[in-house]
Amino acid sequence: MTLVDDLVAIASVPAPTFAEEARIAWLEARLAELPGRRRRDAAGNLIWEWGEGRPRVLLAAHVDTVFPADTELRFERDGSDLVGPGVGDNAAAVAVAIDVVGDLLREALGGPGAVAFTVGEEGLGNLCGATAACAELRPEAFIALEGHMLDRVYVDSVGSLRARITVTAPGGHSWEDRGAPSAIHEIFRLAAGLLELGTEAAPVNVGTVAGGRSVNTIADRAELVVERRAIDQAELDAFAAALEALAPSPGCEVEVELLGRRPGGSLDRDSELYRIATEAHAGLGLAPEPGAASTDANAACALGVPALCLGVSRGSGMHSLGERIDLDTLPTGVAQLRAVLSRLLGATDTPTTAAPAGGR
Repeated sequence: MTLVDDLVAIASVPAPTFAEEARIAWLEARLAELPGRRRRDAAGNLIWEWGEGRPRVLLAAHVDTVFPADTELRFERDGSDLVGPGVGDNAAAVAVAIDVVGDLLREALGGPGAVAFTVGEEGLGNLCGATAACAELRPEAFIALEGHMLDRVYVDSVGSLRARITVTAPGGHSWEDRGAPSAIHEIFRLAAGLLELGTEAAPVNVGTVAGGRSVNTIADRAELVVERRAIDQAELDAFAAALEALAPSPGCEVEVELLGRRPGGSLDRDSELYRIATEAHAGLGLAPEPGAASTDANAACALGVPALCLGVSRGSGMHSLGERIDLDTLPTGVAQLRAVLSRLLGATDTPTTAAPAGGR
């Protein structure tokens, strides 16, 4: 199969977060044709490993998508673009991992390593797959692979904390019970206080608000979902403390439910991993500029493992039915990953040239 054949086949298998079994099974069958050892771990990840001892690098490519299981998975070509749900996020990364690691395993691969095809990366999966894989394998270095984002080396892990706040109150008639506490008024007050904590580097966003019964009713219940994002873990910890300290007005009750927590952090710019990645970028004519994103690398960063994220193509429309990637950029993504893994694993360095995406 060519790289593009693999990509389309992967994207054609539904894999919503928490329901990735079918795609993992497809990958198991695909890897049976290739060298290395394959197994599933307790979290449901598919682990592909080689060599003995602690992995020099763990490459993670998440298999889950944001699309429900009943989404129509149709794909079409538009010039050099491939269009369809999940083609870039993250079928392209999974396909490139198979392509590059499969080739390296057939050659004189150096030290021990592993690939984790991870579950639970998107949304409320909260990086459960990457966290489990990294905690078990304890690699010397970690690379998250994403289908888009080719043009930067993502060394800052954007963490997040998400919570649902529910307020209850007695409620009543807007005239007869005027002055009674309103759950909606109270949740607006709480939201205003949380929004004041936001900064450019650590914004706070109220994503949804719901509650009330009618225009002439004092609301007896209201809820919102709020999120803070930050690279600095201290900002997320401060937000968690602020949520715990929320105090309701008289006559109201407040409940805070933590929905998700992704750790933040950064890779040391003096690290060997960063140097190798930026040199590979520069060798391919890419600007070695650092970027920030929320990926599986967050999980490794939280465990003290040097981690970054690399992309494999250029595209647009992530998380939409019209997502697209430029297939002509995939060879650059392949060459980049091959160069980085070869250096980290101690294999013979290979020229940073790009082969046609469909010709392997």
